[in-house]
Amino acid sequence: MSESAVLQPGLRKTAWVVDRFVVLTALAGVAVLGGLIWLETAPFMVALFATGTVLGMALYHGAFGFTAGWRNLVVKKRGAGMRAQLMLFGLSSLIMVPMLYSGQPGLVGAVAPVGTSLVVGSFLFGIGMQLGGGCGSGTLFTVGAGNIRMVVTLAFFVAGAVLGSIHLPWWLDQPGFDPVPLVNTFGVSGAIVVQLLGLGLIARWVNRVERKAHGNLERDELLWKSQGHGFVRTLISGRWPFTWAILILAAGNALTLGIGGAPWSVTFAFNVWGAKALAAIGVNMSQFEFWQWDYPAMALKDSLLTNIPSVMNFGVLLGAMLAAGLANRFNEASRNRPQRRPLLAAVVGGLFLGYGARLGFGCNIGALFSGIASASLHAWIWFACAFAGSLIGIRLRPWFRLPD
Repeated sequence: MSESAVLQPGLRKTAWVVDRFVVLTALAGVAVLGGLIWLETAPFMVALFATGTVLGMALYHGAFGFTAGWRNLVVKKRGAGMRAQLMLFGLSSLIMVPMLYSGQPGLVGAVAPVGTSLVVGSFLFGIGMQLGGGCGSGTLFTVGAGNIRMVVTLAFFVAGAVLGSIHLPWWLDQPGFDPVPLVNTFGVSGAIVVQLLGLGLIARWVNRVERKAHGNLERDELLWKSQGHGFVRTLISGRWPFTWAILILAAGNALTLGIGGAPWSVTFAFNVWGAKALAAIGVNMSQFEFWQWDYPAMALKDSLLTNIPSVMNFGVLLGAMLAAGLANRFNEASRNRPQRRPLLAAVVGGLFLGYGARLGFGCNIGALFSGIASASLHAWIWFACAFAGSLIGIRLRPWFRLPD
C-alpha cells in the first residue's frame, strides 16, 4: 500500500463527516459502469465488478497492502503487517487449492514458469514498490482515494507494463523451466501443509526479528478488534482491523476464481490499457509477438468491459473512492504539493513496477497472493526476489526524500 494511504484509527468519538460529493460520484460511477457492463457482457461480469468494488473498499479501510508492511519490518523491525499478509496467504491456500483441484471444469490457477524472467521481474518489482509507493493493488486503491502522486505512479506503471510485454518473449527464451504446481508433487493436502509450514517459518523469522529489536512483539490489536467508534461506523468509514480485510480479501479471491474461472489479477489490465492507448494513436501492437498470443490478442481486440482484470480494477478504483468519501479522506494525501524527487520516484518506481510485473507474471496480487493460493512454486520464488528488490528500494528512498 502507499505509505500515505493509511487511515489513522480514531481514539475518541467525533462527529461523523461524509464527503457527499465524492460518495455520490463514486456511487454514480458504480451504477453507470455496472449498467454498461450488464448491457455489453453478462451478469457474471457485473458480479466480478461488484467483487472488485468490495475489494477496493477493503483495501482502503483495512489500509492493507504489502509495501509498507515489508518496509516496517525492515526499517522499524515491526511485523504486524507482514503477519497479516502471511495469514491471508494461509487462509486463501486452505480455501482455493481444494477448489482448483476439485475436478470442477473451467478453473485455472495462477501458475507461471520459473526462470530468468521471473527472477528479474520480481526483483525489479520489489524496487518499484518502495519507490512508487505501492504494489499493483496499492497503486489502484490509493489512486481511487485521490492520491495525485500515485496517479503518476499508475501512468508509468502502465507504460512499463507495455514495454515489458514487448520484451517478454525475449526474456522467456532465457534459462528457465515450466510451471511447477506443488500439488503435482505433494497432492492437495500435502501442498497445503507444505505451504502452511513455509508461511509458519516466515512468521517465526518475522517474530524473531521483532523480538530481537524490541524485546517483544507489537500488540496486533488491529488483527482482532476495531478501535474508535463502534462496529457500524468502523465498518463504513473507519480503520478496519486486519482480520476484517483478510477475510474479505480471501473471500473475494475465492469468488473471483469461482465466478471468473481464474484467481484475482491486477496488472494484465495495465498492459491492455497501455496497448489500447497506443493502438488508438496508430501504433500497430500486433507487430509485437506478445500481442499475437491468443489471450492478449483477444483482450486487445475486445472491449475493456469484457476483460475481467480491467472490470475488477475499475471496481477497485470506485470502491476505494467510495470508502475515502465515506471516511471524508478523499485526496487527503495530496493536499501538499508533491516535490520533484518524490515525483521522480513515482516515475522510476512506476516503470519498474510495470516492467517487473510483466516479466514476473504479475504483482503482489496476481503472482504472490493468487500464486500461493494456487500452490505454485513460482509464487514463492517471486516472494523471495521481490523482497530482495524491496530492500534495495528501501535504501534508495532517502535520496528521493521519501519517508520511512
